[in-house]
Amino acid sequence: MNERLITHLRHVDLAVPDYDKQLEFYTTMWGLEPTVTDGGIAFLAAAGSPEQYSVRLRKAAEKRLDLIAFGAATPADVDALAERLGADGVPLVGEPGKMQTPGGGYGFRFFDCDGRTVEVSCDVDVRAHRKLEEGEAVPVKLSHVVINSPNPEQNVAFYEKHLGFALSDTLMHPRMGSMMWFLRTNRWHHSLAIARGPHVALHHASFEMRGIDEYMRGTGRLLRGGVEKVWGPGRHLAGNNTFSYFLDPHGNTIEYTTELEELDEDSWHPHLYDFSDPAVSDQWGTANPMNEFVAKQSFNDPDRGIFVAPPV
Repeated sequence: MNERLITHLRHVDLAVPDYDKQLEFYTTMWGLEPTVTDGGIAFLAAAGSPEQYSVRLRKAAEKRLDLIAFGAATPADVDALAERLGADGVPLVGEPGKMQTPGGGYGFRFFDCDGRTVEVSCDVDVRAHRKLEEGEAVPVKLSHVVINSPNPEQNVAFYEKHLGFALSDTLMHPRMGSMMWFLRTNRWHHSLAIARGPHVALHHASFEMRGIDEYMRGTGRLLRGGVEKVWGPGRHLAGNNTFSYFLDPHGNTIEYTTELEELDEDSWHPHLYDFSDPAVSDQWGTANPMNEFVAKQSFNDPDRGIFVAPPV
C-alpha cells in the first residue's frame, strides 16, 4: 500500500435527465441547501459540513454517476498522487490544475479500474457552516459512498495500492463468498465501500445526521412524504452505524445514517462478518429483512459514464 495522500470524502456528483425533479427532492425532502444553481448544474451543501457542496446535480440525457471526489492536504500531495497514478498506468482525465467549481482549489481527475471518474483536490475554500440544533433533521455531511462492481477484488486492490485506502471489515455469505469491502482513508470506519454487483453502478450515498433522534425524524419525514423506502431503520454491525435507505426520483439509493464508528487505526484488525446472520445486517432487528428486493434496488442501473469523464 502506498503512502496515504487522500484525507477525506468531499462530494458525489450525479447526472440525471429530470433535473428539476431531482433538485426539488434533494432540497425540500432530503434536506440539502442549494449554494449555486445555474444552467442545469446545482451544487448542494450539507448544513454542518465545511465542504462547498456534498452533492452536485447535472442535467443530462442519461442517468450516471459523474464522479466521486476526495480531498488531499496540499498541492504537493495532489501532484505526487497524479504522478504516482500516471507512472502506474492509471488513465488521467487531466493534469492537476486550478479547479473551476465553487470554492476553487487545486486538483485533477482520473479513471479507476472500473472506469468511474474520481476527483482529488486541495485548497478548496471552507464553506460557512454551523452546528445543527437538537431536533434538526437534515444532513450534517456526506458520510460515505458505496459502489457496485462485477470485479470488486480488483477494485479493492486498486484503492489500497494507488490511493492508500485501508480495509476495515468485509461482509461475506456462505454461498456467495465475500460481498462487500469497507475501506477507510482516516479514522472513520469507511468513506468508501465496494460491493459485488452485476454491473458498475452507484450502490448508495450516505449522509450523516446529528444524532439518533434527528436520524429517526428524517426517516419519518421521508416515510410520511411517500418516498420509497428500500431498507431500515436499523443498525449495521460493520461500522456500527444506523441506516435508513430510500430511493431518489431517479432510482439511486441514498441513506440517512449516524454514529459511524471511529477506529483506532493502530490497533484495528479487520473482521470477516457473515451477513446470513440477521444480526450482522441489523443489530436492532427493526429493519425489513435483507432480501432480493433490497439487493436489486441497490444494484441500480448500469452506469453510462464508464471511461467517459463528465463535461464539467
